[in-house]
This record gives sequence, structure tokens and C-alpha cells, in this order.
Amino acid sequence: MQKTGLVIVIFGLLTVAGLAISAVESQVTLEGINQGNGKVKTSETVNVSVDINKEESSVGIFAVQIMEFQENAISVKIIDPADIEIVSEKINDELIEMEFDIYESGTYQLIIQSSIDDEIYVTGAIGPLPDAGKKFILSTISFTVLIVGTIGLAASAIYEIKNRKKSV
Repeated sequence: MQKTGLVIVIFGLLTVAGLAISAVESQVTLEGINQGNGKVKTSETVNVSVDINKEESSVGIFAVQIMEFQENAISVKIIDPADIEIVSEKINDELIEMEFDIYESGTYQLIIQSSIDDEIYVTGAIGPLPDAGKKFILSTISFTVLIVGTIGLAASAIYEIKNRKKSV
């Protein structure tokens, strides 16, 4: 009974460690990405800006989610540090995610605007493209530790249940 309890604690700690690594992975993925939200209409926009270093990343990414989607109502544009519009898109879906090239270091702006007078709630994010290598390594470690912990907990529970039946 005591050995089983110790095994359950060990596998429980592995499961918690897997969840903690998963949280770290989320932080690494969102590192450098700025988010903003608000209501847009013809007279109001949502602006999100971020400083991006060309030496660290040559590709940027942005995402926009529209809560009350209306066809051809929302558009987005990306402005580079030289105040040049490098991306301009009409949004035809509830969620859009796109990449853009980074040609110089500086502040990039995501501008979300509406062509109708009704207020529409939007959320936007912009930043450098996350490092795929770091993300892959952390997600693999997290997944493996979670699976080992969960399988170990289940196996320990089954073992303990079978031993209780034999002792009764």
C-alpha cells in the first residue's frame, strides 16, 4: 500500500510537471506578441503595435478575431516603421491569421477598422513569428511527460484496485 502511494505521488508530480511545461510553452509561443481588443466602427479603430527586431525574426505574424462577424465590414492593415502600409486585407471570416515580411527593425502597427456604423468587438495580435524549434521541443517534452504521468496514474490505480479485491 505504501509503495503504491509513493508511485501515485511520483506519477502525479510528473503530470503536474507536464502541465507546467505546457504553460511555459505557451509563454514562449506568445513571447513578443502584443494583443489588443475593443470595439470598431467607422469612427473608431483598434490599434496594436509591437517593436520587432529584424535580427531576431524576418517574419511577423498577426491575427484578428471578430466576435460579431459581418461580411465585408472589417479590414486590417499593417504599417511598418517607415509608415508604409505593407498589408491591407478585407476580413471575410471570423478569424484571420497571416504572416508578413519584416524588412527593418522598429514599431509595426496592426490597425483594425470597420466600414459600418455598428460597433463590432474585435481582438487583434501582432508580433514576430514564434521560434518553431523551441515550440516543438517544449511541446514534445510536455506531451511526453503528461502521457507518462497519466498512464502511470491509471496503471497505479488499476493495480491498487486489483490488489484490494484479492485481499478482501
